[in-house]
Amino acid sequence: MNDRSPLSFYLLVSLLSFPSFPLRYKNSHHPVGEKSRGRDRRTARQRRGATLEAMGEDYEKQSEKRYISSEELRLHNTPSDLWISIQGKVYDATHWVKDHPGGELPLFNLAGQDVTDAFVAYHPGTAWSLLDRLPLVGYLSDYRVSDVSKDYRRLITDISKKGLFDKKGHITFIVLCHMCLMFAAVVHGVVCSPSVWVHLGCAVVLGFLWMQSGFLGHDSGHYRILSGRLVNRIMQVVTGNCLAGISIEWWKRNHNAHHIACNSLEFDPDVQHIPVLAVSSELFRGLTSYFYERKMSFDGVARLLVSYQHWTFYPVMCVARLNLFAQSVLLLLSNKRVQGRSLELVGLGVFWVWFPLLVSYLPSWGERVMFVVVSFAVTGIQHVQFCLNHFSSSVYVGPPRGNDWFEKQTMGTLDITCEPWMDWFHGGLQFQVEHHLFPRLPRCQLRRVAPLVRELCKKHGLPYDSFSFWEANVRTIRTLRTAALRARDLANPVPKNLVWEAVNTHG
Repeated sequence: MNDRSPLSFYLLVSLLSFPSFPLRYKNSHHPVGEKSRGRDRRTARQRRGATLEAMGEDYEKQSEKRYISSEELRLHNTPSDLWISIQGKVYDATHWVKDHPGGELPLFNLAGQDVTDAFVAYHPGTAWSLLDRLPLVGYLSDYRVSDVSKDYRRLITDISKKGLFDKKGHITFIVLCHMCLMFAAVVHGVVCSPSVWVHLGCAVVLGFLWMQSGFLGHDSGHYRILSGRLVNRIMQVVTGNCLAGISIEWWKRNHNAHHIACNSLEFDPDVQHIPVLAVSSELFRGLTSYFYERKMSFDGVARLLVSYQHWTFYPVMCVARLNLFAQSVLLLLSNKRVQGRSLELVGLGVFWVWFPLLVSYLPSWGERVMFVVVSFAVTGIQHVQFCLNHFSSSVYVGPPRGNDWFEKQTMGTLDITCEPWMDWFHGGLQFQVEHHLFPRLPRCQLRRVAPLVRELCKKHGLPYDSFSFWEANVRTIRTLRTAALRARDLANPVPKNLVWEAVNTHG
């Protein structure tokens, strides 16, 4: 038994058990200043709204008989001049970018295009009326809808009429109850038991707890898992930042870019892992990451690491959580726009108090290292799951296009076949094709719409890939091995690097 009294730790746990803790912390600090800042933000939004309405009136007068070609539309694709087309109408979204709930990246990546399919995928029917606030530039003269898009939009309408987007079941309540029980078991086992085997079991449970936290954060980022916006936001911070140490705002920024540009080697951050991993030899050409805003150099170090990636893939996944910690901190300390930055930082601070404190209750450094490694390795299963859905699927170079939305989403994803009783293990990720087509659909409804998607893909001759968990792993390793062997080809020149030359010196 550890000699240290567990009283201080139980006090911290009791504070964490109240979801309103971060909110009270925020509001208790200079309440007058908070109200003033709130008024300033509302005034700024109202001012932008008035500006948009005024611009809209001017554009409305000009657009009565104005028709715009797709060629002209494509010219307005910069942050300072951003037009989009939705169902044949062309809008100026330049001044809306700052207020877009999904962030600026989806608009930047699809600027100058028809975005109707992406719009209907991400927005409920009530969002259509909000388009009236945007300045109407004109009408798309060559607006056409493909047969695939017609069927896709028809399917979304049918799903909406059945109310499936609103039928969320009791998944959130069930998962939260299990998470509370798992967290209590971990704390009790670490603090009160002297057994190393109990401590090892607690590390495993904590890893699965983080997995469920990730699934819940994933759900809450796509649709409102709780009734109110504020409660939903608090739940995101508590389960993501406080419990898992990962910024929910970082996740939403990363994940929205991934959905919009699914498997684009230049725009999708989920396939940009140079110098550690490369899913395609196209990455060896030194492509630019428009998400990270840097060139992905394939130098000697990258070649060395990628050459053995089919062997290092699973070990890397065991420690991939460290990268998420780093990315969260880097975003919150950057000058990029982050909603609720202070609250996000407080949430991360809570994690870096309770987790080291919990580990410190273990009796030896050996057990502490074991606890951290095992918990990280178990939650690494979730990182593997993320990769299985995309690594072996089709990739492409260049920006996403709005006129082949359905095709790109189905070609860049695959499903994992499993029995319903294993849904808890996959958290909805096993229906990745359906999730990418209907990101607002609650995970408990994905299995229901899967046959409809399969039939639609069959009708239009599009791939609908579905494999067992084992087969998906085999395909992923095969993809990584293919790229690794290509990286070993010394005939493919890369910038000289002493590390690579030293390892591959002969004679």
